[in-house]
Amino acid sequence: MKGRAKEVGIDLEFAIPTSLPLALADPERIAHVFDNLIRNALNHTASGGRIRVSAKQGANGDLEFLVADSGEGIPAEHLGRVFEKFYRVPGSRHRGGVGLGLAITREIVSGHGGQIKVKSYPRRGHRVHLYIAGRD
Repeated sequence: MKGRAKEVGIDLEFAIPTSLPLALADPERIAHVFDNLIRNALNHTASGGRIRVSAKQGANGDLEFLVADSGEGIPAEHLGRVFEKFYRVPGSRHRGGVGLGLAITREIVSGHGGQIKVKSYPRRGHRVHLYIAGRD
């Protein structure tokens, strides 16, 4: 993804501490989650923008991940529907896909007993928060 980001002029930054505990997760499925979230951020962030992927251990031991971008954001009236199958935000600058990526992402995260939430800041980007159980 770093290569694609560089090609389109987007700064893709990772801030993942090496001291995090392991997650109780299928690595391939979780990799699919991050692949989808980062691709989505790349598709909705203009050249010159920024995407940051970060992680930390929460107070309850869960792992908290954040994928944040400086893109177009999601209009408030569409936030409640972005995880629905086949839903695409009308008027979005990105025309690819069929609206399954975020629905699949939510299913994978839910299947791991985790949660996924999105917050949007129109014309300033959006943030996707993931919470997955850590392993002691």
